[in-house]
Amino acid sequence: MTEHQHRIDRLTAQLRALPPGSPVRLAKKTSNLFRTREKAGAGGLDVSEFQNVLLVDPHRRIAEVEGMVTYEKLVDATLPYGLMPRVVPQLKTITLGGAVAGMGIESSSFRNGMPHESVLEMDVLTGDGELITVSPSNEHAELFYGFPNSYGTLGYALRLRIELEPVRPYVHLRHVRHTDAAAYFEDLARHCNGGEVDFVDGTVFGPDEMYLTLGTFVDRAPYTSDYTGMEIYYRSIQRRTQDYLTVRDYLWRWDTDWFWCSRAFYVQRRWVRRLVPRRYLRSDMYWKIVDFERRHGVMARLDRRRGRPEQEAVVQDIEVPVQNAAKFLEFFHREIPISPVWVCPLKQRDRGVSWPLYVLDPGELYINFGFWSTVDLAPGEADGTHNRLIERTVESLDGRKSLYSTSFYDEEDFWRLYNGEMYWRLKKQYDPRGRLLDMYAKCVGNR
Repeated sequence: MTEHQHRIDRLTAQLRALPPGSPVRLAKKTSNLFRTREKAGAGGLDVSEFQNVLLVDPHRRIAEVEGMVTYEKLVDATLPYGLMPRVVPQLKTITLGGAVAGMGIESSSFRNGMPHESVLEMDVLTGDGELITVSPSNEHAELFYGFPNSYGTLGYALRLRIELEPVRPYVHLRHVRHTDAAAYFEDLARHCNGGEVDFVDGTVFGPDEMYLTLGTFVDRAPYTSDYTGMEIYYRSIQRRTQDYLTVRDYLWRWDTDWFWCSRAFYVQRRWVRRLVPRRYLRSDMYWKIVDFERRHGVMARLDRRRGRPEQEAVVQDIEVPVQNAAKFLEFFHREIPISPVWVCPLKQRDRGVSWPLYVLDPGELYINFGFWSTVDLAPGEADGTHNRLIERTVESLDGRKSLYSTSFYDEEDFWRLYNGEMYWRLKKQYDPRGRLLDMYAKCVGNR
């Protein structure tokens, strides 16, 4: 904790040394955001030191961590105690601070909600350089509840105290195939409400090929599968009715192939995969390739020379109430030619709490759909055509859209959907000089 305090002192000194009135941004070398942003420039704060696990208390089942700690590092620190964070987002390099300020989700979210719902206390650095402790019961409780989905525009979490939960050594998986969407979501809801499973998610390959994956902690396994090398996890779902993984391999089952997005880099071809060292089969390596392409456009130029249609990136996670999930999936299959699609149920953990910048009905089970690919644009279609259609459809189905990727809302709709009244009240109180970007400028304007 002494070293942590030294890191805080250096960072706050760095912030206060910036010219008065200059904007403040984080200078991060990596990101899990899927929207192109302006570089931080001279106002970038270096938070790279804040990547330490400060404490794991197995008796109280809590951890204290710095905001830039990756979930990979956090899981490695907690599993030796037979514990894990209540929600572990799918990719190893997602940071705890990022998952709380944004919106994280995983297969335990039907019982544990989102990562911010396991936070007990945070130290937040405001745009004015003040470090404040926020909790549900102190004088900064309004910021505590308003921090999720603020994307660093109300301050940066430098320390977080979070709840942990016990694990068992293995996870037993059952992959249940469905051919009818209505029956699929009925079965999913039944398992989420039944209390007999620990993890629930799903994979949709087409209108008549949907899999529900049910995970249960177990003490023993007759075998364990390995999806960190030649074998590909999402393909196993189509081939197997059950499987066993170690807890750690279960938590990172999606990371090796970035769900299924690694196919864009040809590493799902066996002869290519044999040539790639295992240490490179992970999401952050693919992210580096994507970032290189964004900056240099090599593949885009090749596609144009080959006469291929212009492409629109459709990289989104959305939630709709379970009763509207089949309607959304029908729309998606009809209008958006992307497959597979990830399905993850979500329910707010505490019905008596309100998270005002991302309001969900606390008594409702929601279905998250994740889809990450590109689609062809027809001649004359503008970039954003499909994304705008998705945004309108999600709103019509009483849903919400995460803001980690490109958004196309106009300003009036954005603030209506994401509680602009509450947001600007918090902004005025904790960033009165406007040194941090506002949410619309950051999440829609891509600044």
